[in-house]
Amino acid sequence: MDPAQQKALDALQQYILLSKSATSPRAAADLITQATSSPNTYVFAELLQTPNIQSLRTAAPEYSRFLTLLEIFSWGTWEQYTSTPDLPQLSEAQSVKLRQLSLLSLSSSHSTLTYPYLLTALNLLNTRALEDLVISGIYGGLITAKLDPLAQRVDVSSVSPLRDLKPNSVPQLMAILDDWNRRCAGVLSEIEEQVSNVRAKAAEKKRREHEQEAIFNKALNDEIMKDSRNRGVGKRGAGDGETAASLEPDRGEAMDLDETFGRGGQRNAKRGGRFGGFAGLGKRLGG
Repeated sequence: MDPAQQKALDALQQYILLSKSATSPRAAADLITQATSSPNTYVFAELLQTPNIQSLRTAAPEYSRFLTLLEIFSWGTWEQYTSTPDLPQLSEAQSVKLRQLSLLSLSSSHSTLTYPYLLTALNLLNTRALEDLVISGIYGGLITAKLDPLAQRVDVSSVSPLRDLKPNSVPQLMAILDDWNRRCAGVLSEIEEQVSNVRAKAAEKKRREHEQEAIFNKALNDEIMKDSRNRGVGKRGAGDGETAASLEPDRGEAMDLDETFGRGGQRNAKRGGRFGGFAGLGKRLGG
């Protein structure tokens, strides 16, 4: 149970006990005044259902109007109080409480409330009185809200369950809940459809990525194989060239030999000049 609601129920218990001894219309009317003036009482359904309080419905008008007043404190608003004739005059404490309860009802149906709207609905004279009322509700745990003086509005984020249900309001409440349930089901269906679409797009994207990766890998492997074949042909060509070169004499070496033989011939010629007599002798002997 909400802490604020539990606190309000605990504060009401003493008045429920006192109602057992409020056997006269005056005593019952006085008890209603006390309960609605107490600073911690915000729910009144249990007190409203007690026999001595209900007996005011058939009492004289001067007392029965207190029962109507208690019903307004249970589920009504300030506008209902001002539009209902012959109701008892409210004290300052009662006026503040009924405006706070009216603020709860207004906040339950609207998350953003403008200053002009609240000033009219709560019959307040100026924004200072309105802000004081909202602040008292915030510190009292009735609502969670933020004041925006610049934008002239009240932003409500949560409301405590401190309003009683009006008699015969359960069917209407059930209709509201059924409508809310249908709208939630519709929203859930839309969310599931969007999730399915996102998953399908993600799967398609992943499939395309795999295809592109496969194409890239195949092209890369083909390029590697082609390069490997080209390198193999190059090596075989280089081997054949080396074999042919080994069979052919080195022209440089041949040139060196020619030069050597040439120089040798000159040296032999010189040597022949030195031993020319022997050469001639040989010719003569041969001859």
